[in-house]
Formats: sequence, C-alpha cells, structure tokens
Amino acid sequence: MYNMDQYDGENDYMQQEDDWDRDLLLDPAWEKQQRKTFTAWCNSHLRKAGTQIENIEEDFRDGLKLMLLLEVISGERLAKPERGKMRVHKISNVNKALDFIASKGVKLVSIGAEEIVDGNAKMTLGMIWTIILRFAIQDISVEETSAKEGLLLWCQRKTAPYKNVNIQNFHISWKDGLGFCALIHRHRPELIDYGKLRKDDPMTNLNTAFDVAEKYLDIPKMLDAEDIVGTARPDEKAIMTYVSSFYHAFSGAQKAETAANRICKVLAVNQENEQLMEDYEKLASDLLEWIRRTIPWLENRLPENTMQAMQQKLEDFRDYRRLHKPPKVQEKCQLEINFNTLQTKLRLSNRPAFMPSEGKMVSDINNAWGSLEGAEKGYEEWLLNEIRRLERLDHLAEKFRQKAAIHEAWTEGKEEMLQKRDYETASLSDIKALLKKHEAFESDLAAHQDRVEQIAAIAQELNELDYYDSPSVNARCQRICDQWDALGALTQKRSEALQRTEKLLETIDQLYLEFAKRAAPFNNWMEGAMEDLQDTFIVHTIEEIQGLSTAHEQFKATLPEADKERLAILGIHNEIAKIVQTYHVNMAGTNPYTTINPQEINAKWDKVRQLVPQRDQALIEEHARQQNNERLRRQFANQANVIGPWIQNKMEEIGRISIEMHGTLEDQLTHLRQYEKSIVNYKPKIDQLEGDHQLIQEALIFDNKHTNYTMEHIRVGWEQLLTTIARTINEIENQILTRDAKGISQEQLNEFRASFNHFDRDHSGTLGAEEFKACLISLGFDIANDAQKRTGIMDAEDFKTCLISVGYNLGENEFSRIMSIVDPNRMGIVTFQAFIDFMSRETADTDTADQVMASFKVLAGDKNYILADELRRELPPDQADYCIARMAPYCGPDAVPGALDYMSFSTALYGESDL
Repeated sequence: MYNMDQYDGENDYMQQEDDWDRDLLLDPAWEKQQRKTFTAWCNSHLRKAGTQIENIEEDFRDGLKLMLLLEVISGERLAKPERGKMRVHKISNVNKALDFIASKGVKLVSIGAEEIVDGNAKMTLGMIWTIILRFAIQDISVEETSAKEGLLLWCQRKTAPYKNVNIQNFHISWKDGLGFCALIHRHRPELIDYGKLRKDDPMTNLNTAFDVAEKYLDIPKMLDAEDIVGTARPDEKAIMTYVSSFYHAFSGAQKAETAANRICKVLAVNQENEQLMEDYEKLASDLLEWIRRTIPWLENRLPENTMQAMQQKLEDFRDYRRLHKPPKVQEKCQLEINFNTLQTKLRLSNRPAFMPSEGKMVSDINNAWGSLEGAEKGYEEWLLNEIRRLERLDHLAEKFRQKAAIHEAWTEGKEEMLQKRDYETASLSDIKALLKKHEAFESDLAAHQDRVEQIAAIAQELNELDYYDSPSVNARCQRICDQWDALGALTQKRSEALQRTEKLLETIDQLYLEFAKRAAPFNNWMEGAMEDLQDTFIVHTIEEIQGLSTAHEQFKATLPEADKERLAILGIHNEIAKIVQTYHVNMAGTNPYTTINPQEINAKWDKVRQLVPQRDQALIEEHARQQNNERLRRQFANQANVIGPWIQNKMEEIGRISIEMHGTLEDQLTHLRQYEKSIVNYKPKIDQLEGDHQLIQEALIFDNKHTNYTMEHIRVGWEQLLTTIARTINEIENQILTRDAKGISQEQLNEFRASFNHFDRDHSGTLGAEEFKACLISLGFDIANDAQKRTGIMDAEDFKTCLISVGYNLGENEFSRIMSIVDPNRMGIVTFQAFIDFMSRETADTDTADQVMASFKVLAGDKNYILADELRRELPPDQADYCIARMAPYCGPDAVPGALDYMSFSTALYGESDL
C-alpha cells in the first residue's frame, strides 16, 4: 500500500493548500480541467509508443499503459508486466509502476494500487500530477531556482517585455491568454501578430495560443478556453502542466544546436577513420598480392641443365634481394606504423579497435612475410646446391667420356681378334704363340676390369644426381658393359679352344712372353698416369690444392723407377730381336703374345713426360686462384665482424632508449630521429659488404671460416634495425598524440612510465605482499638502480598489480573488462601504449553512444526516429547526407514514411559495424 500526497524534491513546492490527503475533495471545475490536461499530457508521450488513452481513470486500471507511460518518459525499462485479466494481475502491474516512481525519490502518501485499479478518479489524477512534477517540472532550473519557482521565474523573464502581461502565479495570471501568446511570440514571432491582440478578448487570445502551439510547436491542446474564462480561479496544476510543455519545447532549441555540433564532430572523426581503414586495406592487399606472386617464384625448384642457366637464376635472385625486396620491406614497416596510428586514433575517439578484413591482420602479413623469407632462404640454398651439383655433374660427365673413350679405343677390334680361327691352320710354334698371346690378353682384360667398373660407377652416380643427359650416358655404359660381357665370353671360348690343342704346341719363346707380361702392366700404368695427369679437378680451399700438389710431387718421385722398368722392358725386346737375328727365326717381326711394341711404350712415355709440366702449371694457377679466394674471405670477414656487432649494439641501445625517461617526449623523439639518421648514414658500409659478398658468390666460395656472420645474417639484422627504430619513433609519436589529445602532463607520463617499468620484470609473473606494498609507494621507487631486464610490455598479472598500485580496486570481472580494453587481441601482454591509453581514458571525457543517441533524439523532437529534412536542417550538407546514406529505415509502431533509425546508427558508431 503506497501513501501519496507530496513529492519530496529540492523545494517545498508540493506543500500546497489543496493537499490530496485532506478530505479527497476536488472542485468539479478543477477536476474537469485536470482530466483534460493530464489526458492530453499523457497522450503526448504515449503516442511515441503508438497508443493513447481516452478515460484517464479507466485506461490506467490494469497498469499496462501506466507502465508504458513511465517507460516512455523515463527512457528506462520497467519490470515485465502481468498479462492476466484478474484483479491480482492489475494490482501487481500498478504496484510495479508505483515502485518505479518511488525509486526516483518520490514519497507517496495515502494512495495504493487498489484505488487506481478501482478507478478512483481523484487518486488517479493525484498520481498523474506526481508523475508530471517528477518528470516534467522537477528538472526545470532558472537562476538557482527549480521546479515550480523556476518555471514561474522563466515565464516572468520571457514575458517581461510584453505590455499587459504580469505573470505572478499559475491560475488567474493566465486567464486573459496574453501570457501564452507572449511566450510563443518571444520564441517564434512569425507565428503570432502580438500587436493585434487585446486584453479584453481572452477567448480569442487563448484559442490563438492553443491552436498555434498544437499546429506549429507539437504541443497538444490540454486546456479549453471556455473552462479557463468561465472559472474564477483556473486549476493551477493544469496550467503548470501546459506551461511546462512550452518550457520544454523552447528550451530544446539550444540543445538542438549543441546536439548538431556533437554529431558533426563524431561523424568527422568517423569519416577520417574510415579513410585510414580503406588505406590500410589497400596497402595490405597490395603487399599480400606481391608476396603471393613472389613465393611461387621462390618455391620453383625446377632445375636447369646447364651451369650458365643456373648462374642466371642466381643473378636474378641477387636482383630481387637488391632491387625488389627493399621497397617491400619499407612498405611492410609503413603498414605496421599506419595500423598502430589508426588504432591510437580509434582509442582516442572512444571507437572500437580496427579489425582488418580476414587474412589482412598485421599478424597475417607477418606470417606471409615469414613464408616469403622461408621460401627465400630455401631458394638461395637450392640455387647454391644446384650449382654445386651441376659442377659435380660436369666433372663426372667429362670423366665418364674420357674413360669410356679410352676403353672403347682399347676394345676396338678385340671381338674380331677373339673370333679368329687362325689356330686351325697355324704351325706348332704359331699355336704356342697364339696361346701365349691369349694369356697376355686375359691379363690385359683383367687389368681393364677396374676401368669398366669405374665407368659403371660414374654412370650410376650421374643417374643419382639426375644428370640431364643420363639416357645417352646409360646407353653408352650399357654398350660398354654388353661388349665387356661379350669379350669375357669370347675370351673364355678361345681359351678353351687353345687349351685343347695345347698338348700339340711347344713352349713359345719365353722372352716374348716375358715382354708381353711386363709390357702390359707398364702400359696400363702409363695409360693410368696419362689419365690422372689429364683429369680435371675441383677444389675450394688452399688445403685441398696443396694436397693435390703433394700427391703430384709424390708421383713425380716415382718416375725414375718407372723409367728403369721401361728400359728393362725395352731390353727384353732387344733380346728378342737379337735371338731372331741370330737364329733366323721366322717370326714376321712381331710379338705373337702382345700388340704392345717398343714404339708405343716410348710414345706413351714421352706423353707422360710432356703432361707432367702441364699438370704443374695447372696446379700453380689453381693455387693462385685459391689464394685470391682466401683474400676475398678475409676481406668479407673483416667487415662483417665489425658490422654484425655494430647492428647488435644499436638494437640494444634502441631498446634502452625506448624505456628510459630522459627529457620530454619531444626530446626523446628528436633524439631518436637523430639516432635514425646516424643509422641510415651507415648504409654505405652495408652496400660495400654486399659488393664483397657478390665477389665471393661469383668466385663460387661457399664457406668462410674467418667469420660467423653471413650476408643473410647482416641483411636480416639491418632490416630489423631499421624496422625497430621506425617502430620506436612511431610509439613516441603515438604517446605525444595521446598526451595532447587527453591533456596529460609530462609529469603524469613520467609517473605512468615509472610505474610501468617498476612492474615490468622477468620474474614469476605474480606479486607478493611486499611487492604490492612497494607498488602502493609507486613513484617513490628508485627505478634507476633496477637491474632487471625490461621488455617494454607487461604480462596480465603484472599489469593487474600495477593497476591496484594506483588505486584501482579490481575484482576478477573488473580486471577481465580492463584486459579486454588494453589487450583486445588476447595476447596476454600489455604494452606501454595500451597502458597510457587506459590511464588517460579514465580521466578524459569522450563521446559515447548514449550521448550521440541523446543528441539525435533532441534533433528529432523527442521522437524515436528522425526524418531526412530534420537532419538537413540541423547538420551540414555533407554530414547530413552521410547519416541519411547509412541510417536504416525505422520500423517501430510509430514509424512514418521516410523515418530513419538513429538509435541503431549511434550504436553502430561505437560497436562492430561496417561503417
């Protein structure tokens, strides 16, 4: 049961002589005026919800429209109403409405829900008057007076310049109608010709005011001229209710201008941010497209068949590293800077963080860039390996051709010789000679077995290394192997035939046999020596060429012994010639056991002696080349060993600068830019090192024991150095932008930085009691002596402890909310910039969606929708068109043609939106 008679506000304007709890009596004329006025006032608000009342004591009995009226005029949601038709349901709904009135500070006396449900007119009118006082009159304030006194003072000030108008109360002062006309003329002089009004014609004055207010000011007609003129003392409550509508109608003009300015500001910021988002999307798309086109080129591992083609690929790769990639590195760095700047502006304007299109996040670009560099590194390694492989293949192919040519020359005619049947008609001495000759051939055949195996092994290796001309190599190798098998079979067959007739033969001349047996190995040794002396070689270090030179010297040391063997063999031949001449042996002048003759041995020996100095010269030239390569290695290493540590030192210095607090932000920014200039001036040394590196690659130098730095290390370090200094400068610029936009002093920034650094430690990630106590001491902590490593970011626990230290009382839910602000990407870390943004946001006044929505509501004349003409009347043309193009049609029950939904538009400005 609620009691209701007075509203306990700032003033005692409810202490009236006609209190509702006296005897519940009401003058019939006053009751009639209140019924009409209160009904019209209620309908002026209920029509916003698409409904109205006809009988004030009947239509509020079920409490449904009463709750709806309170929701409309307060802008708040009440408890869910009961939809039943029983009395208990109606009483419940009325009690919910009375509870809401009481929650607004209204003390109700002598009235309960049962009187309203029973249709008690006096109690219902009293309740409606209380609602009017609370929501239409209480907030009126003029020169430190409020409510009734404030409204009266406002009327007196507005009508002061008008003759015959003397407003002293809210009853008889308004009977002649001139007060209403004066209020309208003061604010809208074009609506009433005040000079034609007469004090002795109240009916005309009142009807003129009521009609103009209803037609042009959207103030419903709450009074009847006849009732006011025909009553000695008009009802004060009815007059106050109607006059308050004039106050709210005219006081909204200044609010409309303020609301329009706020909307213009918000829309300008939103348009600028949209342009920045479009620029980011385009730059990100272009960079990702370039990466997408480049990676397949770097991942192409289709080998070339020639060294020249692979060298051209290597040159193309060098052009890519020198000419094409550096601008893209700069674009990537600029993209990150633009992204950080955009996020800072969005935070400063209280907008949500910018989320790029799918696949265009900074992390996506970094991942794509990582894939590019991975493909780039793999591509360079593949190029060098392919060059090594082709170099090895060319060497093996040439070696295969040399050995195959020697073998084919040796096997030429052997099959025809083994297929002869000369032993069938030969004499005994000829048979013996043929048998010995065949034995010598078998020895020679066995000696060539190693060469055939070498040929097959080289062919196998060429196949394993994917030699481009492997089919022809395989075919030639197969022919040699097939021929070798045929020679073996033919040799076995001839040997068996000769053995069958061996008993018929006499021992062949031992000297011929001895000559053949000694000449054949020596001949093979000379052929092997010539092959080795003509063999090409590949070395990459001085040690390797020195090893070859040592082996060559050892070979030259064996030449005297070989010469003795040659003379011994030639002595055997001379012995044979002497015997033939002495005993007149019919031998036809040839050795039947071998095809080797002294002339061939001498010719090959001379060839060996001729090749030795040529080999000496080749080794000397290669030794000189390796010395030059060693000079190039040392030249590159000397520079790389200086540049590498220099880059590392600069990276560490930048890290220290970014967390130290020396001077103002502008001083730090100037220092960093000078530091950046000194770094850029170091670029010629990097270019000089690139030139030395190119000389090394052109010389096909693949390792360098004099330094641990490769050109790739230097390039990556240099690129990281440029990116780091640019990112650090951007961070300082964003701090300046935050400071200027939020009005933060340098001392506050230093205080924020000190607190941040104090808790930025690589410890366990939690704070004990002593650490928390030190946190409360905050800026009194001497951070200059803190030797802990600082990374420039906090993890979640350290950030939470830091917030507590500066006065935040954080529960888990509140801390989760703050972390969602400072760490929208859920990385688990808090950067100093996010820390600054949060601390500044807590003390700065920024626009909100509710403020923008309220501003639109003012422009719309308190409607739930707004029309295009209203936007064009209050806003500049470009921003009015911007709103019209983006506002969705309003679909509420009170919608009219062309109605636009400014509520969803305002919410979208500060939430997930396509705007």
